Amino acid sequence: MIKSWMVIGGVAFLVALAANAITPGDRQWFKRLQRPRWLTFEGAIPIIWTVIFICGAWSAYIVWEKDPGSTSTWLIMGLYLLLEIVTIAYTPVMFRLRSLKVGTILGGTGFLIGALLMLAVLSISGWAALLLIPYLLWSPIGTYTTWQMINLNPQDA
Repeated sequence: MIKSWMVIGGVAFLVALAANAITPGDRQWFKRLQRPRWLTFEGAIPIIWTVIFICGAWSAYIVWEKDPGSTSTWLIMGLYLLLEIVTIAYTPVMFRLRSLKVGTILGGTGFLIGALLMLAVLSISGWAALLLIPYLLWSPIGTYTTWQMINLNPQDA
């Protein structure tokens, strides 16, 4: 029998694979952009996001297990999925459009969805809500960084 954590983890993994829809030209565009001087931790960003996505999937698992299959649980699972799609879309969409402004908008949108999700989950499970805090702490840092890059690279806004 397939366990709920396997389905949630599998969906999260498949959506995350979409972030690989980046061409070499897209990567070159991003690599040439100036970054804020304080951005010294760029190499750790993939690890940070991996931890955040694991926390999000674990949160979704907790919520699912509280009331599996109910209409409200399905709606919350839809919010989890929407949050991951918006978050994953940041890189390929921003790179493809070569627009830091689009990246900033996607980052801000993800934060808003994450905050709504946390509020929706809080009444179901404190632990599930707590597991969304890493996203809510990190997402504004990424969004702010992208916004700062607009000032450093106005031609790529």
